[in-house]
Amino acid sequence: MRFKTSRRYGGFTLVELLVVLAILGLLAGLVGPQVMKFLGSSKSKTAKLQIEDLSSTLDLYRLELGRYPTESEGLKALVENPGNMPNWNGPYLKKKEMPKDPWGFDYQYRFPGEHGSFDIWSLGADNREGGEGENADIKSWE
Repeated sequence: MRFKTSRRYGGFTLVELLVVLAILGLLAGLVGPQVMKFLGSSKSKTAKLQIEDLSSTLDLYRLELGRYPTESEGLKALVENPGNMPNWNGPYLKKKEMPKDPWGFDYQYRFPGEHGSFDIWSLGADNREGGEGENADIKSWE
């Protein structure tokens, strides 16, 4: 006895695929802007945390050497001996390299600071002073 089996090819119809693509497009249109808003604020929060970490590291540097790095030495003094510093026990950063801000720019450093012993800040996404939102400066004194 032979059984007849019908050969039906499985798959999706064009209409089903178009419906799924339309639903995905709607979801992307609704969710995408919300995700991008949170991404921008997370970069600002990351910069603030990195500035706090650099400030703590500078305090450790001062405890060991008796002073903060000069403006000409900059923050690189945390990873490279700036000269004849016999008590330098660096690098003071775990990764042994200066971190960039979340937008890929260098942090700004001023010693002596105008708002404290030293000032550290990031110029934001546009790498220019001032700005709003993601372009706003992130400062150690605020």
